[in-house]
Amino acid sequence: MEMTRGLWQHRAMIEFRALPDDHPDLSYSPLLRGAILTLKYAQEHGSIGLTKTKSFKRVFVHWAVEHFDWPGKSAEEMFRYNKVINEFEFPPLEVLHFLLISLRLARHLKGEFRLTKKGAELAQCPGRLFAELIPYFVLRVDHASYARFDEAPFGKWDVWMNVINVEADHGATEAGLFEAFYGEAKDWHTAGWREMAAFSCCVLRPLEWSGLLMESQEDDAGKRVSHVFKTPLWRSALILDTDEMLRPVRVQ
Repeated sequence: MEMTRGLWQHRAMIEFRALPDDHPDLSYSPLLRGAILTLKYAQEHGSIGLTKTKSFKRVFVHWAVEHFDWPGKSAEEMFRYNKVINEFEFPPLEVLHFLLISLRLARHLKGEFRLTKKGAELAQCPGRLFAELIPYFVLRVDHASYARFDEAPFGKWDVWMNVINVEADHGATEAGLFEAFYGEAKDWHTAGWREMAAFSCCVLRPLEWSGLLMESQEDDAGKRVSHVFKTPLWRSALILDTDEMLRPVRVQ
């Protein structure tokens, strides 16, 4: 799978703070958690076996499904419908595999996934690993490729993140964020559901997988309504031009 078909817009006006390895907000990142687990598994077992197509073998895929604690993809739910799961059927692992190889934290050697010296070192350093992994994933990966969209939504990361910084500061709906960028009311229940899907999968999902946003859902008159919130990690990790526009939270 090719995820760098065209590198996404560079990091203008987006700065990530360096966080210490023991910073509590790092726990909000599912992708960081999965990376640490994968690196430590490879370290403890010497390597992870690969198939002929250089995907992780099922024994590790099953282990990852059980241990990643991925939001919305619990082991119980995934194994309920599939007793055998391949890497491509667990998209977070497929993306993570690509990232670890691309960042040279691991390499493929003689049918195995093995850590590099840098990967072994960062497996013990969550703050440094976050700094390597998350900016690259959010800002440089072609998210439309693994989401199976022909085209990504129009826009740039510096605009998306600076606007979300303000609009979602006290929570926002997914549809409300779409309208803030594109001036049209689209939703999963309208004719514009494809545009909403592209925005959700290529903009909001990477931020959620990174642990910068979180999503909750509720039913409103039989329709699913998604609410988006900034996590504490967003506030700890990001420095954005629109920070000065944020309103303080009122304490009753």
